[in-house]
Amino acid sequence: MCEVIKDKSLQQVIGSVISAAIFEAIKRGHVELIAEIIRTNPLLYGLIDENGKTMLQFAIECRQEKVYFFLYELSGVLPGILAITDNLNNTLLHSAASLSPLAQLNHIQGAALQMQRELQWFQEVENIVPPKVLEVVNDTDGMTARELFTKTHKELVKEGERSMKETATSCTVVGALIITIMFTAAFTVPGGNNGDTGMPMFLDKMLFKVFIVSVALSLFSSTTSVMTFLGILTSRYAEADFLKSLPKKMIIGLFTLFFSIASMMIGFVSTLFIMLDEKSWIVIPIILLASAPIISFVWMQFPLFIEIFAYTYGAGIFSKKVKPWVISEKIDSELDWERQFNAYRRR
Repeated sequence: MCEVIKDKSLQQVIGSVISAAIFEAIKRGHVELIAEIIRTNPLLYGLIDENGKTMLQFAIECRQEKVYFFLYELSGVLPGILAITDNLNNTLLHSAASLSPLAQLNHIQGAALQMQRELQWFQEVENIVPPKVLEVVNDTDGMTARELFTKTHKELVKEGERSMKETATSCTVVGALIITIMFTAAFTVPGGNNGDTGMPMFLDKMLFKVFIVSVALSLFSSTTSVMTFLGILTSRYAEADFLKSLPKKMIIGLFTLFFSIASMMIGFVSTLFIMLDEKSWIVIPIILLASAPIISFVWMQFPLFIEIFAYTYGAGIFSKKVKPWVISEKIDSELDWERQFNAYRRR
């Protein structure tokens, strides 16, 4: 393919079977093929499909971040390509405002995280396009990119709200149960109280101190968890809330809930040690059983916690380093590219 296109002009390749293959490669995320094509004939960086979409615009529409990284790195050669519109006057930002392909969305767990990723894509493209692009109205819907984003993501926002509320409701019930148990345990100490002084019988034992501290930590963390999840339930669920606000609350809620469960199990085990006079042959099997709720919670909820944390506070897909592809030739000039491109558009 490279041998065929190395001496071709932009007009000769546009609309050909080679053009179709290149855009199919973009759709599938094969950045290596795109790099080889542009290395062979750098002028093809300005290639467009039958709808007038540039390669960069199509990569954004298909949500192929590797191809996007590569093509955006080259945009310094042709900065004008960031402001080009397709045949229906859709800009790069309009492509980011469209809903991601289902295959891309299915890789992300939950509608709330899917909405967060959509916002991250839109925000990324919004940061690279010229300011004049923000107010461009397309011919299909008569909308700016921001208005189009709201329209296309209306159902995803509703689904994200529903999933967040379901998770928050379930976790609130668990947190409320832990509060009740820990509040009772704080005043029902193991061994009872001294009838004369009213002080706990095992006050001087280290394990009793472990029990008190773990109960206190469990009570405070579960209360924090419940208040956080109540904050999620009463949120307004605007589009922008899915970017930082709601994920942040979910991270705090899940972490404090996990911490309260772990503290509760520590308090339970320390009580058994005190009551059974540290007989390990009885306590050790019980400890293993007590760890089952913690393990089950980690197995079911911890991956979600890690995923939310990574998407919200991690480097993210837009901070990854781009492979340093070397383009052996340079585009003759921006004017030459624009001349061929405009000639095709007029035709």
